[in-house]
Amino acid sequence: MLQNYDLLVLGAGPGGYVAAIRASQLKMKVAIIEKDKPGGVCLNIGCIPSKALIHQAELFRSINDLKALGVQIDLSQFDYSKVIAKSRKAADVLSKGVNYLLKKNNIDLIMGTGILTGKNEITLNDGKVITGKNIIISTGSKPKSINGFNFNHRTIISSTDALLLEKLPKSILILGAGAIGVEFAHIMNAFGVEVHLVEMLKTILPIEDQDTVQVLDKSFRKRGINILTSTKALSVSEENNLLKVSLEENSLKQVIEVEKMLVSVGRTANITDIGLANVGVEIEKGFIKVGNYYQTNVTNIYAVGDIINTPQLAHVASKEGEIAVEHLAGLNPEPKIDLQIIPSGTYCEPQIASFGYTEQKAKENGIPYKTVSFPYRGAGKSVAIEKSEGIVKILYSPDSKEIIGAHIVGAEATELIHEILLARSAELLPEDIAKMIHIHPTLSESIMEAMRAVNNWAIHI
Repeated sequence: MLQNYDLLVLGAGPGGYVAAIRASQLKMKVAIIEKDKPGGVCLNIGCIPSKALIHQAELFRSINDLKALGVQIDLSQFDYSKVIAKSRKAADVLSKGVNYLLKKNNIDLIMGTGILTGKNEITLNDGKVITGKNIIISTGSKPKSINGFNFNHRTIISSTDALLLEKLPKSILILGAGAIGVEFAHIMNAFGVEVHLVEMLKTILPIEDQDTVQVLDKSFRKRGINILTSTKALSVSEENNLLKVSLEENSLKQVIEVEKMLVSVGRTANITDIGLANVGVEIEKGFIKVGNYYQTNVTNIYAVGDIINTPQLAHVASKEGEIAVEHLAGLNPEPKIDLQIIPSGTYCEPQIASFGYTEQKAKENGIPYKTVSFPYRGAGKSVAIEKSEGIVKILYSPDSKEIIGAHIVGAEATELIHEILLARSAELLPEDIAKMIHIHPTLSESIMEAMRAVNNWAIHI
């Protein structure tokens, strides 16, 4: 039996390692158990390598801009495996960085697969038992499979497989047009792959604001991405090294032939085989049930990240980990994260970023609202850098003018959203941003102008 700790953390992803570091800052003796590499899915086979691929894809797309300047480019030696190598290097560097942070904070990193065998203990696959006063479970998630389209990791692939492909297919059908599906559609199309993006609901990115989604949809179609919405995949078969995917849209059936199929229909919480039943931790609708501070029904055991029923986002997991640790330390933190101030981002081109209510959600909840939008083209910087497609859209209360939602589509949307989110969190009004001097020329001027539009004094529209 290994020495007793103040806190045991099961899983070293963005929820787990942040929780461990915060606990160390609060003078706890901490051990973190990880079966693979520190950083979890996000850092190793998710957020980081995918964004590295997106960066390379955008460089590749810029070739056409260089050709317009008369530059001659020879692509005969292009090797996609080198693109993958760059993304793996980014992941490896940051994984080592997390390892360094754990050492710096005197956290014991224990490599191995652990399961709960008691409310104060975790047993490793080699039989060693580690004990602790408190436990945080942060075991993350994995790509969800669906019947009839199960992963064979060769022709029918998951997002993990797609991040490790060293050779591009000539064609691919992406089943599911959420953030993951849309990002891979962008990557594959940028490198010249024939892309079919299939979504069962009425639009791509169905939970995002539909005005911003329409901008992205139009851009994708212009680039040659075949978008099929309100479309159900019926079956898939393989013949002569090609997949034949049968689809149905409004009773009309068609078959599309592709080399590969990426199934991106969500993620499944990693809650099996970790010993939850051994200690009586409750599960609800496929997730661990938690209270206001992410504590389970077992007093000293907490759960954060993709294994609980909150948005499956790395930054959400990290914040949940901090709240859980501060609660068990007796610091009385704010309870569960307010869902209305969680930002989300989709890293395609153009990017989409948002927080708060969409019009649809506001209507469903009976919340009165008004909207304003400002086009990117009204900000001189967007024209100067040839990134003028996009809008900034604000939802606000008709009476108080309080910001209740923001949605951006366009260049650097995932960076720009935070100015509006800070205003919302600080309970500032649109006029507070509208009166603030912004550098000219910048894309952030579009935010200033949108806020001016709330009171009908936007200048550049």
